[in-house]
Amino acid sequence: MAACWWRWRRGRAWRPAALSPGPGSPGRAGGSGPRAAAAAARAQMSYFNLMKSLTSAFPNMYSISRFHHTTPAACCCSKTRSGEKYRDPFKLGWRDLKGLYEDIRKELFISTAELKEMSEYYFDGKGKAFRPIIVVLMARACNIHHNNSRNVQASQRAIALIAEMIHTASLVHDDIIDDASSRRGKHTVNKIWGEKKAVLAGDLILSAASIALARIGNTTVISILTQVIEDLVRGEFLQLGSKENENERFAHYLEKTFKKTASLIANSCKAVSVLGCPDPAVHEIAYQYGKNVGIAFQLIDDVLDFTSCSDQMGKPTSADLKLGLATGPVLFACQQFPEMNAMIMRRFSSPGDVDRARDYVLQSDGVQQTTYLAQRYSHEAVREISKLRPSPERDALIQLSEIVLTREK
Repeated sequence: MAACWWRWRRGRAWRPAALSPGPGSPGRAGGSGPRAAAAAARAQMSYFNLMKSLTSAFPNMYSISRFHHTTPAACCCSKTRSGEKYRDPFKLGWRDLKGLYEDIRKELFISTAELKEMSEYYFDGKGKAFRPIIVVLMARACNIHHNNSRNVQASQRAIALIAEMIHTASLVHDDIIDDASSRRGKHTVNKIWGEKKAVLAGDLILSAASIALARIGNTTVISILTQVIEDLVRGEFLQLGSKENENERFAHYLEKTFKKTASLIANSCKAVSVLGCPDPAVHEIAYQYGKNVGIAFQLIDDVLDFTSCSDQMGKPTSADLKLGLATGPVLFACQQFPEMNAMIMRRFSSPGDVDRARDYVLQSDGVQQTTYLAQRYSHEAVREISKLRPSPERDALIQLSEIVLTREK
């Protein structure tokens, strides 16, 4: 029986579709005879091996058979289960974050004018503040679940600031490693002030975050958030390497995605739950929600690198390929076009590799499959957070996990 691939259409179910032809490979999909059948069978086996690797790397996700199940698109909660009037999740979160960037700049109080300007450069209020929003919403949701308290503790709000500072410090350092020239629609710190000074600016932001964390005085919370810094470093090292085995490659990619992106969200959510509720089960709910939302967020970010324009993203697109990185869409596309393996191993360094790889991705189901995988992580986040007592904040977190899937930048 001829092999088939599952294709996602927004608002519809997955359905079988013939293999797409690769660039410069006319007639690939329409081949016939023993050789074509054998190639299709090998591709199908490789695909299921990939799914096996993915589900074994993340056992809490769905089984291979359920991964291919027909699943309706994630529904948005227009009416909250708590019965209270629903508000936009960002507006709901911002009530606890008024003066967020002013407070961060106070933490960065520096006498040297140039270092002050560099350190405050990204704290201009133009970022999404996605992480602080999640953190304060999680704080309220956990407080309400524990004792129906509707206040955010000062220490919990401090975690939101610290999370944004750690995230921003990592952006400054990432831009140096990637030699990036633009971020959020403007020049990067390293392009304006040079790499050496940019390293110091990132270090300063990180040290200010560490001082703010120490002031909280909770050793458990300090331990939780220092894990984030270790994960960021380990994630960057994972990104610098690659695996020859295709199945190991995808597990490697997901581990890197967790450490570089999701760990900060997961552990920040866990930290505020520890400060607001003594129940370890609630701490695990908060952590799992943050982990799954964080991975979904990055998967969509990897999709947008292929589907959005530079103006929308505020940074160049196809940047990952140019850096030699094989993200989700590339790894899925490789299952249909095995000739991409050689390009992945040489990190798209040969002339024409980036353009050819992009063509392969756009002709394959790579973007759709990565989007679908992000949806599965989003669903898992909703399943976890739904264990908490109903509240507007809990429902806003459900909505945020869905917004992650539909964002355009």
